Amino acid sequence: MHRLILYLIMSLLASAAAAQDVEVDVELFLAVDVSRSMTEEELDIQRLGYAEALTSPDVLQAIQSGLLGRIAITYVEWAGTNAHRVVIPWQLLSSAEDADDIAVTIATNHGSSLERTSISGVLEYAVANFQGNGFVGLRRVIDVSGDGPNNQGAPVIEARDAALAQGFIINGLPLMTEDALSHIWGIPDLDTYYIRCVIGGPGSFVIPVLDWQAFAPAVKRKLILEISQAPPQIMPVQYTAPKPYDCLIGEKNYEKNRRYFDEP
Repeated sequence: MHRLILYLIMSLLASAAAAQDVEVDVELFLAVDVSRSMTEEELDIQRLGYAEALTSPDVLQAIQSGLLGRIAITYVEWAGTNAHRVVIPWQLLSSAEDADDIAVTIATNHGSSLERTSISGVLEYAVANFQGNGFVGLRRVIDVSGDGPNNQGAPVIEARDAALAQGFIINGLPLMTEDALSHIWGIPDLDTYYIRCVIGGPGSFVIPVLDWQAFAPAVKRKLILEISQAPPQIMPVQYTAPKPYDCLIGEKNYEKNRRYFDEP
């Protein structure tokens, strides 16, 4: 009898907690690369680009045109396996005022990292971070931007497949700009790497950024597609690759060039 009463109490508490969750069109986890391969100038461009895109009237229109007219969003900067810095905790975004507040925080909250690149680490972190976030969305989207392949932590395809098995959608913003560091840590076909090894789920896509001047427009386009669930018409996910692709290229590249990582 006591066990039955305890079970009923726990069930009621769980139901009450679930009832408090705010329904939204999308739960959107923005994962933004701040690994060692990113320069200070590039970090600033990223933050200002996200701030500009989030306050765009077109993005706001996409939000307010949804079934519920609101989304939940979090903005997390990531690098190595356990390097995750929450800049914007989960919060509601439904108005221009919400967007302005979020944009100001992103643009003025600076941090940096001297760590490696663990896409698998941020995917694992993101999946866990959705739990108990106070929202329940019609879709749960993890949006990863980064300038290089996974080179630390679990293999990226393991983390990706685990997230997809739980119903998450993963989109990518591969940063394919060129500088001295990109020739050491980057790969020339990063967009293909993201397609084959990182993204997945219904309607998933990548938008490559080839020039930093195109960053803010790319983020804006990406957000509108994610929020409105419009057909991407960009680079659709390819569920069967025409030939094998090495999703461990980042780990192998790190082992080959690791002497550079230890240099100041």
